[in-house]
Amino acid sequence: MVTNFDFLKSADKNLYEIISDAEMLYRDEYYDQCISQTRKFAENVCKNTLGNNRTTEDTFDQMLATLKDITNGSEEEKEFIDDLYFLKKCGNDAVHASSVGKSGINALECLQRAFEVAINYSVYVKKASKTNLDLHFDIDLLATGKKNKKLAREYQKAKGIVPEKSTKTATKKKAAKPQISAMKSSPNPKKITPYWIVVGFFSIVALFIVLFLLILK
Repeated sequence: MVTNFDFLKSADKNLYEIISDAEMLYRDEYYDQCISQTRKFAENVCKNTLGNNRTTEDTFDQMLATLKDITNGSEEEKEFIDDLYFLKKCGNDAVHASSVGKSGINALECLQRAFEVAINYSVYVKKASKTNLDLHFDIDLLATGKKNKKLAREYQKAKGIVPEKSTKTATKKKAAKPQISAMKSSPNPKKITPYWIVVGFFSIVALFIVLFLLILK
């Protein structure tokens, strides 16, 4: 089955299997389990990213603290670590929750954060193609086969995301401006100017002078 994380398969098969399981849990509406699985994914990403820089760190918190210390502070690294922290927190909340809740919106948010983590990990850690940076999370692909068909739309509404179809419709409406007739109005008739009045007057005077001279002959 095609997933949003297929690009990760060639870079790290183990991580791909962990996160693809999270997508399957989501489709079956096991939202808390999906969130917990994204936490497992994030912890393994953190461990792999540390590599030889990991010494006595055993817990996820310790590994995150070390990873934060050794980064250069770039925007990409900051977002990467923020996403890992987010997945850790949500995973802990899901594991320690006193009751089982269908937190589908939170599960979607975790999968999207995991997607961004996977992209950065594949490009900056595993040196995969930078074309991965142009990939986008496909909610429709994620929703394929799931029971609750309205959840993707609920998520888009909650996050202020405009569906592609709606965006295209809005674009068409915006483009459909009122048509303006291309025909030009006929020009107004020209008025007689003082110049032509003067010309006409002297022409008449000249005509009388010529007639007067002819009569004198």
